[in-house]
Amino acid sequence: MKYMLLIWNRPGFADELTEAERTAIFGEVDQIMKELTESGELVGGEALADPAQTRTVRPAGGGTEITDGPFVESKEQFAGYLMVDCETPERAAEIAANWPDVRQGFGVLEVRAVMEQAGTEM
Repeated sequence: MKYMLLIWNRPGFADELTEAERTAIFGEVDQIMKELTESGELVGGEALADPAQTRTVRPAGGGTEITDGPFVESKEQFAGYLMVDCETPERAAEIAANWPDVRQGFGVLEVRAVMEQAGTEM
């Protein structure tokens, strides 16, 4: 089963860390990605640009409206994702629990099953 691990954290938190702390966190991420690649569980993933570069498109007055910034006003913003292919939802949650943002209190990961094309299993 494929799971999307949605990474949410506070924009700019890494700027508040020392160079050594940033290096350690990114090293942990590299190690997790290596392990997931070796186990065959990693499908893909990407970090997202700063939320300040976001454009939100929504319906408005019979047309559309495009505004700057993310859709939701909150301290934590959607920062990236991992797509993993695991045997169980517990394994996907275990991967999320090991992510540095979660372990060090910088953010949260949301674990969501990915629907197959038919979508009937959900």
